[in-house]
Amino acid sequence: MNVSRPSVHPVEAPPLTDLAAQNALRVRMKDVQGMPGTAGGLVLRLCQLGFAAISLSVMATTSDFPSVTAFCYLVAAVSVQCVWSLSLAIVDVYALLVRRSLRNCKVVGFFTIGDGITSTLTFAAACASAGITVLIANDLNKCDVNHCKRFETATAMAFISWFAVSPSFLLNFWSLASR
Repeated sequence: MNVSRPSVHPVEAPPLTDLAAQNALRVRMKDVQGMPGTAGGLVLRLCQLGFAAISLSVMATTSDFPSVTAFCYLVAAVSVQCVWSLSLAIVDVYALLVRRSLRNCKVVGFFTIGDGITSTLTFAAACASAGITVLIANDLNKCDVNHCKRFETATAMAFISWFAVSPSFLLNFWSLASR
């Protein structure tokens, strides 16, 4: 039997260290631009807010959007996106002004869940509106009596808002998962 025994090959025990020495060896994660409390995160929030607000205002200026459920859903989804993005942009501005890091696990979890919900709502509403817009424009050929260009613009702005929400969600989720 070829088994090594401690008496034959002594193994030295690792040195005991106190808790403070172990914590001193930890390296704090670098702030990645786009995460909450960074300038990149604020830019993403402002892009989300801007494109959602444009989508909302374009859709709200059409007179016949309430007749289609998908367009009502788009208005509701981008309204929620506007409120969410505005509130988190305010939090980002505060964090930047007082130089606070938003790395609390509960805060990042809250941001992740909120971004996930709003991005899903915005994407679903944009997809539904795109389907109705294609139906009206290409299949029914009724663009002359409807506001096709406005519907297409509002839908495109909702998609761009979703593209701006996705990096925020992914970075928050990555930050939460890497803890």
